Amino acid sequence: MKPQYAPPGMHPREFIAFIAALMAVNALGVDLMLPALADIGRELSVTAANHRQWVVTVYVVGFGAGQLVYGPLADRFGRRPVLIATLLGFVGASIFAASSATFPALLGARLLQGLMSASTRVLSVAIVRDGTSGRQMARTMSVAQMIFFLVPILAPSLGQVLLQFGPWRFIFYALGAFAAFVLAWTLLRVPETLPVERRVPISIANLRRSYALTLTNRYSIGYALAASLTFGGIIAFVSSAQQIFVDEFGAGERFTILFAICAGAMGFASFANSRLVERLGTRMISQSAVLGLIALSLLHLIVIFAGAETLVSYIILQALSMTCIGLCGANFGSMAMDPVGHIAGTASSVQGFITSIGAVLVGSAIGQSYAGTTLPLAIGYLCIGVGVLAIVLVIEGGQLFKARMVPN
Repeated sequence: MKPQYAPPGMHPREFIAFIAALMAVNALGVDLMLPALADIGRELSVTAANHRQWVVTVYVVGFGAGQLVYGPLADRFGRRPVLIATLLGFVGASIFAASSATFPALLGARLLQGLMSASTRVLSVAIVRDGTSGRQMARTMSVAQMIFFLVPILAPSLGQVLLQFGPWRFIFYALGAFAAFVLAWTLLRVPETLPVERRVPISIANLRRSYALTLTNRYSIGYALAASLTFGGIIAFVSSAQQIFVDEFGAGERFTILFAICAGAMGFASFANSRLVERLGTRMISQSAVLGLIALSLLHLIVIFAGAETLVSYIILQALSMTCIGLCGANFGSMAMDPVGHIAGTASSVQGFITSIGAVLVGSAIGQSYAGTTLPLAIGYLCIGVGVLAIVLVIEGGQLFKARMVPN
């Protein structure tokens, strides 16, 4: 097995830990306040329970939109300046959220948080792609995601602990503090990974060429679209998790543990992927996972229509579905970046925008359909699996489980 890549001056383990921490800024931004949604709704007079989901959804909208900007900026000025500026902005947005007096003001702060955290997705991919590609990139990202997926496991519990010491506003101060920690790490330890000679001036012509290449290469656009559907499944689960566990199953006191079980399945998937991807390949693993997701969704629908859905059946099927989704994420991202590595920043921006905005549309459609049962989630996951399979078949010329040389 090849050694892990790391920039000069950093040990591979520190580099992977840094990438995981960078990705965790965004994960905490989504998951840390889940236990506080009910408190936020009560204090800020949110009358409809489904409207509380917008605290998550608006954040992801900003996260998607911001990615269009940071790639070209990072390709022109380097990774470090963009990362430093946006981490500072995230700290400021977190303070703004903590001081919000109305629900619209909080949503505005969440949108700003998402806009700032968008750089973490673009730059984590671009920084890794600066030094590696293909299966090696997928392995590096999988190891980072394995650590990163501990965040969704721990975040609701951490949020619950913070609520024991103060109001929901403490959660946003904690978000700002973590972003400040990652900022200090960047300033002290992380070198610039994009050499001056590889930087691309910002111009309409260059952007047009980069966007055209990213959007017309079938591997780049196809796997970005596939990733948007699977990410939408995560958004749907996260945004409706509290309602499902608390309102439908009456398991509010065990919410953080049950959420951790489902989120932990993605961490297991990333660990397995990091061990297997260089031997089995990105296509074999991700395509098998898509077929698994379809089969699990059909089984879930059978359980629901048979009137046999329980908390135990839901946890088992949801955790297995999240495992399949976790096996798709890093592999789809790596395959999407393969043909566009020479414009990694801009390509990551465009792909990230497509993935995030598509995920918001998919996840919101499923989450807002919640009406007291898990049926919308099961139907949504089936549609996601079938949609991803259709996209993959188009990308791969109707063939599955075949390794391919990807044209640049």
